[in-house]
Amino acid sequence: MPGISLRQIGFLVALSDELNFSRAAEACNVTQPTLSAGLRELEGTLGVQLAERTRRSVIMTPVGREIAERGRRLLIGAQDIETLAAEQSKPHAGDLTLGAIPTIGPFLLPRALPRIRDAFPNLRLFLREEMTESLLDGLHGGRLDAVVIAQPFEIGNLETAFMFDDGYHLAAPPSQAEVPDGAVTGEVLTGKRLMLLEKGHCLQRHALSAYPGADIRPDESFSATSLSTLIAMVSEGLGITLLPDLSIDAGAARGSQLRLAPLADACPRHVVMAWRKTSARAGLFRDLAALLTQSRDAMRTA
Repeated sequence: MPGISLRQIGFLVALSDELNFSRAAEACNVTQPTLSAGLRELEGTLGVQLAERTRRSVIMTPVGREIAERGRRLLIGAQDIETLAAEQSKPHAGDLTLGAIPTIGPFLLPRALPRIRDAFPNLRLFLREEMTESLLDGLHGGRLDAVVIAQPFEIGNLETAFMFDDGYHLAAPPSQAEVPDGAVTGEVLTGKRLMLLEKGHCLQRHALSAYPGADIRPDESFSATSLSTLIAMVSEGLGITLLPDLSIDAGAARGSQLRLAPLADACPRHVVMAWRKTSARAGLFRDLAALLTQSRDAMRTA
C-alpha cells in the first residue's frame, strides 16, 4: 500500500483552511477533481474519514482537523529543509516574507531597505503589515518567514533578536498649557485619559503600561485605526496621546499642530525580530535585525 505524500497533506491543509473544495484547489494550484481524488486516496490510505462533504458545505471530522494540524507542521518542516538546502548553495538569497506591526513597519522598513539591498542584492523581500496576533499566526503557520514586533507580548516558542527600545513622546494640542515645553515626567499624566489606537494594536497596551501603577486610562469615547488618524485628532484639540519615539523621528508628526514632549522616564517597548526556531535562515534574520538597528540609530542622529 503506498504511503501518504506531502502533496496530499497540502490538499488536506488547504481544505481545512478554506472549507471549500474550489478555493482549496485554487490555493494548491490544481483542479478541483485533482484535489478531490488526492483526498480520497489519503482517506483510503489512512482508513479514516477526514471531511464530511455535502453539496453546500465541508465539515472537517475531529480526526481530520487533528491530522491537518499535524500536517501543517510537516509542511513547514519540509519548507525549512528546502530552505536549508537553498541556503547552502545561495546564502542570503531567494525570497523572504517579512511581517511588521503598523506602528513600526511604515516608519522603519522604508529607511532600512537601501541598506538591506546593498547588503543582500540577491534577496527578494516581501513585506506584510499586520497586527501582532496575525503576524504570529502567520509565522507559526509558515506564511511568514520572520516578523518585527514589540514586546512585552507572549510569542510562544520562537527565537528572537533584540533590536532597540522605543520610548514615547507626549503629544498634546498647542492649547494644552499644562504640558510644558521640553521633557516631562509621568506625573503630568496622572489622572489623564489618553486617546489611543483601537484594541488589537499592541501599542495600546504598551502605552497604558508606560507608567506601571499610574492612574492612566484610555479615552473610551474614541479609538483610532492608525497613528496618522490619532495625530490628526490630537491636532484638532480632542485630547492627548503617547506617540512612539520611532514615529516622531520618522517625521509622522511633521506639519501637525502638536505640542510634543519627550517622556524620559517611560517604560519603553522592546522591538525585536522573531522567527521559528526550526528555520534554517537564523543567520540571515540576525543580519537583518542588525541592519534594522543601524537604520534606527541613523534616524536618531539625522
